[in-house]
Amino acid sequence: MLHQLMHVYRRQLRLGIQRYQLDLPVTHIRVLKGINRTSECTAHKIVQHLGQDKARVTRVLNELMTAGLIVKSKNPQDRRSLLLAPTEAGQSMLKEIEALEAETAQRMAGDLSDEEVAAFVKTASAMIHNAGEYETRAAEQLEGVCQRSAQDG
Repeated sequence: MLHQLMHVYRRQLRLGIQRYQLDLPVTHIRVLKGINRTSECTAHKIVQHLGQDKARVTRVLNELMTAGLIVKSKNPQDRRSLLLAPTEAGQSMLKEIEALEAETAQRMAGDLSDEEVAAFVKTASAMIHNAGEYETRAAEQLEGVCQRSAQDG
């Protein structure tokens, strides 16, 4: 059921992207949104957040820069990395994306009552939290295994 819901939502977003004539693939939109909501955003933070490989994220960042949607600046805390931020054009694109997402959510909610939507949001939030907790525990266990292996080796 969740798999179907995710695919329906993505399909609805893609249709909206075409209707709004946004000339960005979904991955680019995710990166742009990630940059916007991450304080002192770096490429490394985007790689970690999205779970994508560094080469792909670098390509997307370069394409967003070429499109004039983001800008890079020196990081005063770490001269090895650059800070990423949306430009005015990027902020404008984000407003269009936000409107598209709200429209998509409204269309998918259809005639559900406010209580039904609130119950869904509560349940989905709990599921996201549970998955995050599981990922954290799994990463900690893997790190422990790697450390023990390195000590034994």
